[in-house]
Amino acid sequence: MPADQSPHAVTQRNGMGIALRIAAMACMAGLAALVKACAERGAPVLEIIFFRNAFAFLPVLLYVGRTSGFGVLKTQRLGGHATRSAVGLIGMFCGFTAVSMLPLTESTALSFASPLFMTALSALILKEVVGVHRWGAVVVGFIGVLIMVRPDPTHMASLGTVFGLAGALGAAGAMIAIREIGRTEPGPTIVFYFTLAGMLVGLASLPFGGWTIPDVTTLVMLVCTGLVGGTGQLFLTEALRRAPVAVVAPFDYTQLVWACIIGYLVWDEIPRAATIAGALVVAASGVYILFRETRRLRAAR
Repeated sequence: MPADQSPHAVTQRNGMGIALRIAAMACMAGLAALVKACAERGAPVLEIIFFRNAFAFLPVLLYVGRTSGFGVLKTQRLGGHATRSAVGLIGMFCGFTAVSMLPLTESTALSFASPLFMTALSALILKEVVGVHRWGAVVVGFIGVLIMVRPDPTHMASLGTVFGLAGALGAAGAMIAIREIGRTEPGPTIVFYFTLAGMLVGLASLPFGGWTIPDVTTLVMLVCTGLVGGTGQLFLTEALRRAPVAVVAPFDYTQLVWACIIGYLVWDEIPRAATIAGALVVAASGVYILFRETRRLRAAR
């Protein structure tokens, strides 16, 4: 690399960016499957969160050391990192709980509501102007969510569904926080402090009897949650270095394909037609929101 080139400079290779994004979604689907399997073997969610973040440090620190260097971890915005971490960890807790309670495909499909919540929150919190087209896409997207959750009295009472939507809302809130703190903080710094906070919060639950002693198989799977999740996060970062977000973001929905495959092979899950139909509606609205957002940013430039 030339001496005058930033280690985080964007190198435009759209094909590589798309491939990395798809690989990242495969890792995220694998992470969800590991979380579900660990929960079925008796591991509490906060214990899973500890291992997910503690062992994610291995790929994250390796990545930081080989790119920007550890000097990038210096920050003057601990309060901003604390806010981002708190919102993100609430979303992670709700999302992991939903995965433990719902079929893998259904919990994954519900997470697709996150861009819809993000659009609404950007208008309410960041005071961004959201035009009629994007509001229309949000409405259509929530119709897709209703198709997935089947709005009848018995299904709407599903606790797993509530946690799934709360996890999507938490993820959207985390993205809003990242958008704000990202004005001054580089990506590796944000990832490092979130991972550190997740490890500490998970560890803090230990004295309160929130952990179980895992057997060897469960322990290996818990360690893999961190390795797979951390690797997936790095794939996401690298994908954005190789291609614009408008090119790679639509491929986030390939996570549903991976979830369907894993759910069928491991748990004999066959996705409901309503889940697939609703997920397609939500995905279409999410892609349209991305398209309008990209146009808005280009016009602003």
